[in-house]
Amino acid sequence: MKLTWYGHSAFRIETADAKILIDPYLIGNPSWTGGWEGPAEGITHVLLTHGHSDHISGAVEVLGKSGAQLVANFEICMYLVGKGVSDKKINPGNIGGTVDCGSFTTTFVQALHSSSFPGEGGQNTYLGNPGGLVLHFPEDKTLYHMGDTDIFSDMALINELHEPKIGVVPIGDRFTMGGAVAALACRRFFKFDTVVPCHFGTFPMIDPTADKFEAGLEGSGIKVALPKIGETITI
Repeated sequence: MKLTWYGHSAFRIETADAKILIDPYLIGNPSWTGGWEGPAEGITHVLLTHGHSDHISGAVEVLGKSGAQLVANFEICMYLVGKGVSDKKINPGNIGGTVDCGSFTTTFVQALHSSSFPGEGGQNTYLGNPGGLVLHFPEDKTLYHMGDTDIFSDMALINELHEPKIGVVPIGDRFTMGGAVAALACRRFFKFDTVVPCHFGTFPMIDPTADKFEAGLEGSGIKVALPKIGETITI
């Protein structure tokens, strides 16, 4: 599996049979100035954890260029259809459900956060429950993108049901877990081989580095992968 980080929570995941963008914050992202066209090249699926602008800004453009399948909760799917995404290209689900994405499956799991998109006149559009996404690949390790969340004890059930070996973990504090709490979640509830921290360093009000997260996982045996922005690594 190849993984590319575009800053914040935006990732490209490549397997033998799929090229996936998760939370493609590729427009307006202070950490990524390379445009959305390159990351969108060859994409087969776009997965969204929730509807905040720092997670879906770029999704409409990517979906329009690539013709990829959109995998998200029902509210986000319908909202983006209203923005021009084809209703023939959506694959909606919700918390607890699993959807077949062809070469892999995606299970929607809970996250402790919120989900809306700013509209005209200061009115936010409600975009359903926030979630995490568990990706099962027949020939590769299971990956769990937590979305934006705090720690919660039912993470233990997610591990029991899905046994993810790769974790994509928000660590920036203020809007998600901070690094120390995120490390506790990984140590207490999961048996990850590799974790990739995210949702840090993007804005001044969140933690600038992954130092607290790395310190919290020292001695755990869990590998912390820290790709540079735009760098592709193999996991």
